[in-house]
Amino acid sequence: METKIFLNLPVKDLNRAISFFTQLGFSFNPQFTNDKGTCLIIGKNSNAMLLSEEFFQTFTHKEICNTNTTNEVIISVQTESREKVNEIIENALKAGATEYLEAKDYGWMYYRSFFDLDGHHWEFSFIDEDQIPDKM
Repeated sequence: METKIFLNLPVKDLNRAISFFTQLGFSFNPQFTNDKGTCLIIGKNSNAMLLSEEFFQTFTHKEICNTNTTNEVIISVQTESREKVNEIIENALKAGATEYLEAKDYGWMYYRSFFDLDGHHWEFSFIDEDQIPDKM
């Protein structure tokens, strides 16, 4: 069996979150979708479970992070090109995201980031593996 990852993220409005990520070009796994949550397909083995805050709370006794004041995680996704990074970010901004920091271009790595509608921090990058310096 291949290893898969499922990030679990609380969302305030599930339908709004689905609409947002659809506008970015993502799709969802209907097998893991109901009125409490959905499975956002990031890649072949990478997914994010977008769960209503009420449902998310059933998986933990801890308080849900206030994304206005706290950043618990940065979700980093590698894409196939700089153009794809820009496309995703521009679509995110049109859909209501907030861009975070300026684009970073190191020649071999290019990335941009945003906060989604629920304040989760996403970073999309392109890495030219043939150009990675020997020493970082």
